[in-house]
Amino acid sequence: MTPELHRPVAVERLGSSGLDVTVEAGPAECAALARRMGLPAVLSLTCRFHLEHPAAQAMIIRGHLVARVVQTCIVSLDDFVAVVDERFTVRGVPAGEETEDTDPEALDEISYVDGMLDLGEAAAEQLALALDPYPRAPGAVLPALEDAPEPHPFNALGSLKRLN
Repeated sequence: MTPELHRPVAVERLGSSGLDVTVEAGPAECAALARRMGLPAVLSLTCRFHLEHPAAQAMIIRGHLVARVVQTCIVSLDDFVAVVDERFTVRGVPAGEETEDTDPEALDEISYVDGMLDLGEAAAEQLALALDPYPRAPGAVLPALEDAPEPHPFNALGSLKRLN
């Protein structure tokens, strides 16, 4: 299955100075990404990548993702526009050579098949990771709690227990 944002890049294109690639989502791709991520809308997405392959090391991929998305506020349930601005670094590894490292500080890995790395899918994954799981619209406040809750009818039993 082809992902919503498909931008394959041949790993062999990496030169000694690396490779710079910009991925920009079109309107149809933004709509498909919004459906995938359960968002009201993805208005724009641009991700600039710099790929380098140091000798005897895994490929290092640095990226800068900027997106405008519409999210639903968890307080007011109103839709609002949020800006995602995220810098990240991941490792590129051939499929099947992923590490089993469970260290939370280790770099995430993006696998590639047959020498082709999908930077569009990498951008989509980074967007999903960068989204606020509990979005709040600017200025949204929780309603005040009612004054004092009514006393529980069994509270009086607690005082009887202390007398014994």
